[in-house]
Amino acid sequence: MHVLVIGAGVSGLSAALRLREAGHAVEIWTRDPPAETVSAVAAAVWYPYRADPRDRVLEWGAVSLRAFVRLSDDPATGVVMRDGLEVFREPVPDPWWKAAVPGFRRAEAFELPPGMADGYALRLPVVDMSVYLGWLRRRAEAEGVSIRQRAISSLDETREMADVVVNCTGLAAREVARDAEVYGVRGQIQLVRAPAVTRFLIDDAGPTYVIPRVSDVVLGGTADEHADDATVDPATAEALRQRCERLVPELAGAPVLADRVGIRPCRSTVRLEEERVGGTRVIHNYGHGGSGVTLSWGCAEEVARLV
Repeated sequence: MHVLVIGAGVSGLSAALRLREAGHAVEIWTRDPPAETVSAVAAAVWYPYRADPRDRVLEWGAVSLRAFVRLSDDPATGVVMRDGLEVFREPVPDPWWKAAVPGFRRAEAFELPPGMADGYALRLPVVDMSVYLGWLRRRAEAEGVSIRQRAISSLDETREMADVVVNCTGLAAREVARDAEVYGVRGQIQLVRAPAVTRFLIDDAGPTYVIPRVSDVVLGGTADEHADDATVDPATAEALRQRCERLVPELAGAPVLADRVGIRPCRSTVRLEEERVGGTRVIHNYGHGGSGVTLSWGCAEEVARLV
C-alpha cells in the first residue's frame, strides 16, 4: 500500500522504516527536518518516562530495548551501551519496568553517591541523537522512503493522498488531530565536553541526569508542566549544572558546548490506534511523553501490524 507518515522525529522515521521493510511504499511529510524536531534534544537513554499505560509501555519499551542493543554493535548508529545508576534519597521498591531490563540489580551501598539511600544498577543503551537521527534518516531513504518538507494544520489535508496515513506529529497533534489532551512539558539540557565521565547517573528528584553520549555528555534537566516556551533560560542552565556537579564532581570545569530546550509531547496515555478521519484510514502514533526514543521501535512495529 501507499502509506503517508506525518512527522519525521524518531517516531515517524522509525515507523516509516518498519513500514518500508514490510513492503509498503512510504512517504513522509514533515514540518521540520529530523535534526530540528524535539527528538534531536532527547538525552536519550532508554528509560520509560512520563508515558502510560504501563503494560503497553513495558511491551513497546522491551521491543525497543532489544533493537537498540542490536544497533549498539554498529558505531555508525550513535547507539552505545553504558553502565550507570538511578539513585534515590529514600529506600524504594523495584521499578515497574524491571522485567524489560536484563541484568537489573540493586545498587550496592558503596556505589551510591553521598546522600543517596538506594539505587538501581543498570546497563542501558544511550542513543546519541546528534548521530542517530541522521543515521535513521539515511537508512530510511536508502530503503526508498521519500521525505518531503510540508507542514499541515489538519489531517483533512491528507484526504485521498494515501491508502493509510500514520500520524506521528507529537505536540502538533493538538492541532493536526484536534487532540486537546496533548500538552507540553518543557525540558532544558546542557551539553558539555567531559570525556572522563563514562557512566550515566539519574536522580529522579529534579529530575537530574548525567548521560555520556559518543563525544559529549548531556546534563539535565527540567520537567515544566504545560510549558511550550523553547527559549533557553540561563538561570535554569546554571541550576541544573550545579545539581549535576553535586552528583558527579568530575563535571567541574567541563566546557559547555550548547544549551537546548525541547518540549515533550505528553498525554494521559500514548495514542496508538486506528481512526477514520473523513474517510481516510489514520493510525495515530503520538503522545509518548519523555519516552519517544524508548518506545520508538516497539510502537513502529505495532504501527506496521495495524497497517
